[in-house]
Amino acid sequence: MKETKYRWFKSLMFLCSALLCGTNVLAQKKYVSEVWVSDQGDGTYINPILHADYSDPDICAVGGDFYMTASSFNCVPGLPILHSKDLVNWRLINHALKIQLPKEYFNAPRHGKGVWAPSIRYYKNEFYIFWGDPDFGIYRIKAKDPAGDWSEPLLVKPGKGMIDVTPLWDEDGRVYIVNAWAGSRSGINSILTVTELDQKCERAISDPVMVFDGNATQDHTVEGPKFYKRKGYYYIMAPAGGVEQGWQLAMRSKDIYGPYEVKKVMAQGNTNINGPHQGGLVETQTGESWFINFQDKMMYGRVIHLNPVKWINDWPVIGTDKDGDGCGEPVSRYKKPNVGAVYPIETPIESDEFDTRQLGLQWQWHANYQDNFGFPSQMGFMRIYGHTLSDSFINFWEVPNLLLQKFPAEEFTATTKLKVSTLEEGEKAGLIVMGWDYCYLALEKKGDQFVLQQTLCKDAEQMNPEQTIILESFPAKPENDIGPSIFSRTIFMRLTVNQGGRCIFAFSNDGKTFTQVGQPFQARQGKWIGAKTGLFATNPSGTSKRGWVDVDWFRITK
Repeated sequence: MKETKYRWFKSLMFLCSALLCGTNVLAQKKYVSEVWVSDQGDGTYINPILHADYSDPDICAVGGDFYMTASSFNCVPGLPILHSKDLVNWRLINHALKIQLPKEYFNAPRHGKGVWAPSIRYYKNEFYIFWGDPDFGIYRIKAKDPAGDWSEPLLVKPGKGMIDVTPLWDEDGRVYIVNAWAGSRSGINSILTVTELDQKCERAISDPVMVFDGNATQDHTVEGPKFYKRKGYYYIMAPAGGVEQGWQLAMRSKDIYGPYEVKKVMAQGNTNINGPHQGGLVETQTGESWFINFQDKMMYGRVIHLNPVKWINDWPVIGTDKDGDGCGEPVSRYKKPNVGAVYPIETPIESDEFDTRQLGLQWQWHANYQDNFGFPSQMGFMRIYGHTLSDSFINFWEVPNLLLQKFPAEEFTATTKLKVSTLEEGEKAGLIVMGWDYCYLALEKKGDQFVLQQTLCKDAEQMNPEQTIILESFPAKPENDIGPSIFSRTIFMRLTVNQGGRCIFAFSNDGKTFTQVGQPFQARQGKWIGAKTGLFATNPSGTSKRGWVDVDWFRITK
């Protein structure tokens, strides 16, 4: 009864807020995480500003607003849009890509494929996002309102291997893109090329011109270029040396096609911040320059850092340059950007009560959403239907309807209330940690029992089989007297993630007393993404009816 009253109160408050604020997502109530907050409340911030997997970030400024996007690979909806007023406190306001193209191809999980290293820019009252899909080519979308609907993806330049694309509009109205190349598709890498587009950004009108080759140099593995123009110089910012142990380069030239001078402008140095990898430059209204970039933290994904930028002799120096050699080191704690005002603490949303017609923006499927995955509702739950496994099923690497979100911190607890409903034997649902290795806690219908089990799979991409441990069993009784027999049970499941990605599962029948079960699990990143946690439901091969799980709520706490 207490929980029911809480739900109705919360729904009423949300409705009142929606009526007052309309559809403006920027006007909705601010969310503050219990597990990771960068803003220290004393005029300083700590890195990472987002301890979540927003890989390959890029950023643009429009007046006093900052907008960021990031790689989403095979996860849908894709191309997250985050908004900030001060570069430290961020809100997830949208996903620009609702369906990934080609649709039929991405209706199945395509791990590590899809959206690679997008760029976001604002030009003549429109926002643009470009990205490279290494298997299909360079795409472009645009919108008047970044929190609204974006255009359908337009394939600007078809082909294989083109990645990490950024546009630049020159003063004469001509448009250029710089991009890197994926050796896995094109056979070449560590190369940056510049191509001219038509003024509508609908097609390439020139062949690519090489402007940098990092092969056989100390600046190998160059990728992730970002294009800028400042005080008569064309600048390309790009990381080199690899994701885990690389550094930041700045290149400049008076001619867009080069030749470019090259300078190392940020490296790990004496810090414990590895990388630091690709990102984007931005300038505040007060004239300060800042750099958003990522650090690879394995199972936690590619987390987001904010570093100050000083311009010395028309070269950017990123971070703090203690020895004065022009190459900075990333900061761990620093004073917040001067944006002319102080803004409230805010973080991207993590918990979800499932009380509205829309899923929270933190959720992504592992492939294009299809209606038979399930539905949100205004009845206080999210329903996920069982995905019928293939006859050749081996493990969850092939399952598309995994509803997942990013790890939000080094340490956190995720607790969920589930009502599992089955129509046939072998149907199950539960709580999962997904990556190259994965582990889940599930309730499965077997005979006259619901069986609680822990399942582990190592190197799922290699099609290794699952290993299952039976933990508990509960009697299963029909919930109805008319029609097909529905067997249901309510259960609370909990995942505790400790420092280093060590995961502990627990369950409860009443939501108050939790019992730790199974073996500890070491989380592992997925293909180009960090480990994720969330929900699933499956039916065995050959099932003629589909069971489901109703997710009452999902809460991230300390």
